[in-house]
Amino acid sequence: MGIDLIVFDLDGTLIDSGRDLADATNAMLVGFGAAPLSTGSVAAMVGEGAAVLVRRALTAAELDPDMPGALERFLACYDERLLVHTRPYDGMVETLAALKTACALAVLTNKPTRATTRILAGLRLSDYFDRVIGGDTSYGRKPNPEGLQHLMKAAGATTESTVLVGDSRIDLETARRTGVRICLARYGFGFAFKEGDLGPDDIAIDRAGDLIRALDLG
Repeated sequence: MGIDLIVFDLDGTLIDSGRDLADATNAMLVGFGAAPLSTGSVAAMVGEGAAVLVRRALTAAELDPDMPGALERFLACYDERLLVHTRPYDGMVETLAALKTACALAVLTNKPTRATTRILAGLRLSDYFDRVIGGDTSYGRKPNPEGLQHLMKAAGATTESTVLVGDSRIDLETARRTGVRICLARYGFGFAFKEGDLGPDDIAIDRAGDLIRALDLG
């Protein structure tokens, strides 16, 4: 069966947003009197939504993970930095343009919807996607399968004709719960898999440009 729908994670899959996320996180931490964390350590905390990122960062900085006002401060800091350094991964725009002619494309992320739509618009990626679901909708956050299931229903796609592209264990678990194939981005900052972690039907790519060939769409 062919592919009717490809659903992309955002951070670490479509876009390299690690530095902007780290800068916003560190601005929040410094505001509470803590030392900043490395970009890599913050990037490793990304994937389960802003609230989880903030709690992890506060814990790493030896602060109260339930610090009052921390989430709001982070969101305000990040709102100022959404597109300072964030860019699509090399080859992603060309890949999306080619895929758009073959099947429906969508975004499923745990990032809040407002930030997601601003980033997609600012990077001129919005037109490639039929639908976008953020982590603050009624469908819940990944690995809750409801968002992916909604995208499949809207596109008229089945589990056999849907592929989720992501970089983290959250994406893998989302695919497992929904019963769809997954393509894991080894270039993403959420990729932390070891040999044997992936199943025989899982796909992994090292560059955005590898996706078309990996899915046998080119």
